[in-house]
Amino acid sequence: MAIARVVSFEGVDADRIGEIRKEMQEGDRPEGLPAAEIVLLHDAEAEKALVILIFESEDDYRRGDEALSAMPADRTPGRRASVNRYDVAHRTSA
Repeated sequence: MAIARVVSFEGVDADRIGEIRKEMQEGDRPEGLPAAEIVLLHDAEAEKALVILIFESEDDYRRGDEALSAMPADRTPGRRASVNRYDVAHRTSA
C-alpha cells in the first residue's frame, strides 16, 4: 500500500510558489527523495500550501521523510506547520 506524507506550510506567497513550480518543472528534486508523485496545493489568499508526497513503500517513505526533514528551511515553501502520514486508501489517475 502506498503512503502519503502531507505537509502544511504557512506564510507562502505567490512568488514563492512560482519559484518552487519552476524548480519542480526543471526536475530539481531534493536528493534522496524517492517519491512516486508530488502534489503542491496553494491558497494564495491565506498564504498557505499543502505538499502531498506519495511513496510506494515503507522504505521509500522512511528515506523520503529523512531527506525532507533534513532539508534547509530556504528550500521549503514557507514555515512548516505540520507533517502527517497517511495510508493511501485509493488512488485514481485521470
